[in-house]
Amino acid sequence: MGFIKEFKEFAMKGNVMDMAVGVIIGGAFGKIVSSLVDDVLMPAIGMLTGNVDFTKLALKIGEGDNAAVLNYGTFIQNIIDFLIIALCIFLMIKGMNKLTKKKEEEPAPAEPSNEEKLLGEIRDLLKKD
Repeated sequence: MGFIKEFKEFAMKGNVMDMAVGVIIGGAFGKIVSSLVDDVLMPAIGMLTGNVDFTKLALKIGEGDNAAVLNYGTFIQNIIDFLIIALCIFLMIKGMNKLTKKKEEEPAPAEPSNEEKLLGEIRDLLKKD
């Protein structure tokens, strides 16, 4: 029974739950970025390069059944995907850092000066009388 209780405590800790949410949101974000790359950017890049479909670019080395096919177009596509995903993540983190920085920069309420404290005490004494 101790193992199950220990596992339950571990699974319900904030860090594990935060990580699970991050993985789920990351998966959804990955789909959005992949769609951006595959459905929006790559057709535009293909148009600029003369309607080249990068995924079909390959180099055949050798003859017959023993020929090796180097799919360098898929490699180029994956590099472009990575760069765009990295850029999106960078921009998202930069924006989040800017938001948290603004929260940190908000000044804390100023403590009253000694004069204000003394005047407050005098006011409180006068109210009592």
